[in-house]
Amino acid sequence: MAKAGIFQFIREVRQEAAKVTWPSRQEVVITTVMVLLMVAATALFFFIVDTILKWLVDTFIYNI
Repeated sequence: MAKAGIFQFIREVRQEAAKVTWPSRQEVVITTVMVLLMVAATALFFFIVDTILKWLVDTFIYNI
């Protein structure tokens, strides 16, 4: 495999970067909102599970 020069590498990188399809502002906003909602739902789920497990441990282990 022959060594490619730095200029050829840069040219190829620019060609590949030109092929990238960037998301629109609306797509970015929608995706960001969905991620934030999922993070909030996951945090709420684990908070509820943690609260239930703490109650179970306090009730059945520490009060024996």
